[in-house]
Amino acid sequence: MTKVRAIAFYLPQYHPVPENNEWWGKGFTEWTNVTKAKSLFLGHYQPHMPADLGFYDLRLPEVREQQAALAKEYGIHGFCYYHYWFNGRRILERPVNEILASGTPDLPFCLCWANENWTKTWSGGSQDILLEQNYSHEDDLEHIRSLIPAFEDSRYIRINGKPLFLVYRTELLPDPIKTVAIWQEEVKKAGLRGLYLVRVENFVKDVDPNSIGFDAAVEFSPDSSKAGVTLFRGGLASLLTKLNLFPTVFRDNHVYSYSATVQGMLSKSEPSYPWFRCVSPMWDNSARRSVKAAVFIGSTPGIYKQWLNKIIARTRQNYKGDEQIVFINAWNEWAEGCHLEPDQKWGHAYLEATRDALATDKTDEFVPSLKNTTNPRQLKQIYWRASQFILEVRTIFITALWYSKHRLPPQ
Repeated sequence: MTKVRAIAFYLPQYHPVPENNEWWGKGFTEWTNVTKAKSLFLGHYQPHMPADLGFYDLRLPEVREQQAALAKEYGIHGFCYYHYWFNGRRILERPVNEILASGTPDLPFCLCWANENWTKTWSGGSQDILLEQNYSHEDDLEHIRSLIPAFEDSRYIRINGKPLFLVYRTELLPDPIKTVAIWQEEVKKAGLRGLYLVRVENFVKDVDPNSIGFDAAVEFSPDSSKAGVTLFRGGLASLLTKLNLFPTVFRDNHVYSYSATVQGMLSKSEPSYPWFRCVSPMWDNSARRSVKAAVFIGSTPGIYKQWLNKIIARTRQNYKGDEQIVFINAWNEWAEGCHLEPDQKWGHAYLEATRDALATDKTDEFVPSLKNTTNPRQLKQIYWRASQFILEVRTIFITALWYSKHRLPPQ
């Protein structure tokens, strides 16, 4: 078994809270969005419906135990719970609070501070704000003191003896150097060796974490900047849309090829600073967004496994000891169509792919090797561009024929 530890991001929004009752209606949880999702075009996989665990409620300790047991069975080292702090106000904190208080389940965990505004559009931006982030060094101190009980828990994931703490958007911190200094001093006062701080590379990339007092970065997956062209927006698709023979959802949303995205993610150059890799089994946030959704089509457990295989091999090659970590996005982001938890389409297939990749030393090529060539890299690029083009043209014609027959109203 490889020493590489797989940590899966974990969303705790599967229980009602007063804020969501007020903003979205009584009883709202993440499942509310999931069950409203619809297939937007022929072959579009929506809605994502849970299998083994059903539409669970995270207030139930039995659910958290079942999740942990499933994660252990398939080789997941631990969960990275999203943590929400707004100037002393917390939200969705109940699952982690109960995990700390009860001592169960016995599964390693860490926290990621999702330090962006809560908005009506689920974008973290500055419009339609529901909960706003306001930063101060007094708040930095109060925040880190509130987290020390979690950092002291024996299950908390550590790197080189230091609790692992992620910050989702370090670029929003007005003075990260001072914030880090406050945090490190306070945890050391509590008897800890310090924090191992990781910035998430999503909105702003290519920032050396050491320049802001952090130890490492983790890539966010999937990265649409590495996804290649947006599908179904070329000349043929545009013409068919104008003729009312093609769904307007392709104009209103962003559709990408999963396999092309994997190739793009694997093509990234290793930076000079510590950089944890991240893979994603799938992604489709159209359950949350009626427009401007990002939909990655063509994901399969096999492609995902080969991606994870390569990332594990590179992690093993580039890092030693506690820094042999890969992140998986995500364990249960159901409304973003991004989950390892079993669904009714794939069952345990993505979990099995994860376990197999973590348990093997194989580093199979993502694409078949091309023999008797003088430039294999160039031919591989041609192969994948051609595959992407064929996929798009095939889908365009099949969808256009189906759409013209059923004549759905414009969406």
